[in-house]
Amino acid sequence: MVQVVLSDARLAFEPLTPVTFTLDRLETNPRFAAIARPANAAILVKLRVDMEDRGGRIELLLPYATLEPIRKMLLQQFMGEKFGRDNIWESHLATELWTTSMDVRAVLDEQQVPLKQILELKVGDTIMLNATPDSLIELRAGSIPLTRGRMGRRNSHIAVRVEAPLTPNARAAVTRVSE
Repeated sequence: MVQVVLSDARLAFEPLTPVTFTLDRLETNPRFAAIARPANAAILVKLRVDMEDRGGRIELLLPYATLEPIRKMLLQQFMGEKFGRDNIWESHLATELWTTSMDVRAVLDEQQVPLKQILELKVGDTIMLNATPDSLIELRAGSIPLTRGRMGRRNSHIAVRVEAPLTPNARAAVTRVSE
């Protein structure tokens, strides 16, 4: 398992600089693992690994001195920054974004209801909503509000006619995803 993790770490660092990670010895008590002086800065990466019914924790300690030579490369926003814009990456990202699907929910109403009242519901009970047929409903992607619209019918389907552009919060979320 350690060899697999070290091999993946090597592949992760490969675009920055060629590295080779080797297993020198396995230490189960971190107090006895000394790869740097206690006062030296280091980065501790904690990973949780689960496979079938077993699992465990892996901790990788990277002394700051090992990362200092590639510090400038690590500070880049993206790999193509040193050459300006990376058109291949941008077109790949745009293609993936246009083909990405996401669940959009139409929220008619939200109410705070005591748990006791929910637990007492029976088949056939009616929950009254604070919405009318003319009320605006909210379209959401997860917890992010996208826009508002009006509910209606198109042929034999229930439909929503969008009444407003995307909200600023939704635009910011889309921007964060694309960065």
